[in-house]
Amino acid sequence: MGLRWTIRLRLTLLCGALFAAAGAALLAVTYLLATRALPWAGIEPPRPPDLGLPGPPPGVPDVPDPASRADDLRQFLLASVLGLVLMTVVAVGLGWLLAGRALRPLRAMAATARDISARSLHRRLAVRGPADEVKDLADTVDGLLDRLEASFEAQKAFVAHASHELRTPLTFERSLLEVTLADEDAAAATLRTACLRVLDSNRRQERLIAALLTLARGQRGLDHREDLDLAVIAATVLDRPAAPDHPAAPGRAAGEGPVVEAELDPAPTVGDARLVERLVANLADNAVRYNVPDGRVVIRTGVHGGRPTLCVGNTGPVVAPEDAAALVRPFTRLERGRTGDGGGGDGLGLGLSIVAAIAGAHGADLDVCARPGGGLDVRVAFPPPPDPPGPPPLP
Repeated sequence: MGLRWTIRLRLTLLCGALFAAAGAALLAVTYLLATRALPWAGIEPPRPPDLGLPGPPPGVPDVPDPASRADDLRQFLLASVLGLVLMTVVAVGLGWLLAGRALRPLRAMAATARDISARSLHRRLAVRGPADEVKDLADTVDGLLDRLEASFEAQKAFVAHASHELRTPLTFERSLLEVTLADEDAAAATLRTACLRVLDSNRRQERLIAALLTLARGQRGLDHREDLDLAVIAATVLDRPAAPDHPAAPGRAAGEGPVVEAELDPAPTVGDARLVERLVANLADNAVRYNVPDGRVVIRTGVHGGRPTLCVGNTGPVVAPEDAAALVRPFTRLERGRTGDGGGGDGLGLGLSIVAAIAGAHGADLDVCARPGGGLDVRVAFPPPPDPPGPPPLP
């Protein structure tokens, strides 16, 4: 097993190298001062006091022996080098200890992260200490774990709900067919009625699967982007004729359900036109479906605060303000005030979930607010379109 080039080892070697380089520079300067005079200093050492002792004749300088001076300098240099080597070793040891102490929280974070699995996403690093870079990293990882845990819980809840939604009609269809086939004397009309009920249930499953695919596509992100206008898409959705199995679809005449009013100002943006069309259709369909008889639905488009915006409001059942945001979760339904409950018009509980996924894929802000008198106001603010490129430079 080779030597691991760890951060602790690199910090230790860096600390030792810096100390050795600084010590060598200090030693070189000290040796230069000891061997040579510095003419730019302009300072002479003080003359020794005259104590009346016999000495050299006047005018003859007291010059030390060159051989003795050179030997003193060699001993000084050798002692300084040995001291530098010793202190470098000490600095490396201290650097190893300090680096280990500084990196101890990182080792604890790595050990905790290794122990966290899909079954223990509730655990957190919870690093304590001063608000330094390590604490910031630990808090960032804890925030990531919070989002990951929420995503796992949402995924498990979504799978459980989807399984239930798909299993219930299958169980109903099997029971209906078994009961019908168990009657050997069943008439053709009875068999035809059973087949029609199975087909009706099958259509509901098809809508559920299509909604799940749209939700998955919206959560995956955008494959391509194109220029579009929210006003044009909203007008296309409102002009579409109501489907036979959607008695609560937009476009119903007055007296047959809520009246739909449109105020469509230009709102250019960039995105996937098919997904944005599904977003508008889901909001309009939900606004009509979850309404009161002879209620109103208002659809507005325009640019607000520099952002292309779609607003859909309706006069529906009273929703608690704290429950409005929960409606974007999959399979969350309003059980009261539903229009068009008959036939296949009951909701799947995925309408606003698909809206939230498509809005997220486009980088749009989704705001769901409950009206005091009943109903919802849904606002989707898309990012502004990019600025057009400027004219090419002149040759």
